[in-house]
Amino acid sequence: MDIYIGFDSAWTDNPKAPGAICAIGIENRHPVQFHTPRPVSFDQALTFIQNVRCGDGATLIALDQPTIVPNLTSMRPVERVAASLVSWLGGGVQPSSRKRKGMFCDASPIWHFLKSLNAREHPEEARLAASGLYLMEVFPALALASLGDGFFGRLSAPKYNPARTKNFRQDDWIHVATNAARQAHLLGCRELAEWCHACSKIARPRKQDQDKLDAVLCVLIALHWRLRPREESLLLGDFSTGYMVLPASPEVRGYLSEPARKFAVAMDGAVLPT
Repeated sequence: MDIYIGFDSAWTDNPKAPGAICAIGIENRHPVQFHTPRPVSFDQALTFIQNVRCGDGATLIALDQPTIVPNLTSMRPVERVAASLVSWLGGGVQPSSRKRKGMFCDASPIWHFLKSLNAREHPEEARLAASGLYLMEVFPALALASLGDGFFGRLSAPKYNPARTKNFRQDDWIHVATNAARQAHLLGCRELAEWCHACSKIARPRKQDQDKLDAVLCVLIALHWRLRPREESLLLGDFSTGYMVLPASPEVRGYLSEPARKFAVAMDGAVLPT
């Protein structure tokens, strides 16, 4: 059995604002386990992963937080490419650099988490691995442009974060959750689809509800990476300056090609010629 884990870490380890995690177990391409999304700290996430990982199969963790941050200031090249699309969609990209205390400074919890986890960070190998513990960085807001119906277009990014009360849209919340349900259904994950449908009916979602939904988006990206054809996903960036794995429709792949060329950021391991 292979285990797919989605972890929205929330970047810091604030006990009042934890992240969220969930997992799916797949055997012979059929779901056999579903661990519903739940709030977690980094330490609780480590315990969860150790409890659900399978010794005789592969475990793939999709983490919504940068894992390679060598730059002292500004943002990583991969984020510049991602920001070109996310900004056009009407969203934003949080820059990651070592100057961000509590997030990416030497004492930040992400580094202890990664060291304790001791997972292999090699997405291409993780796609076909029969065993082992793997981790990859993902970005749900970017993935939605390919996963969601109607999310690719000028200013089409959904406003589904209830903590941002000024621009939160209930219709967008429903749209994201129902599209997640549709993706889960296409992947054969009935229990996950049912959870997403129930999520779409929350009348007054809270930030913790959104964290759980983002954890689901993370696990959908992991499932998409391993279970769908390779050309339907994109490995953007590299393992020296930073990378992201995302589902990539032809439209998304085409849009990202020009900024990737401009910033010399690799797409599927190759930098496009100028």
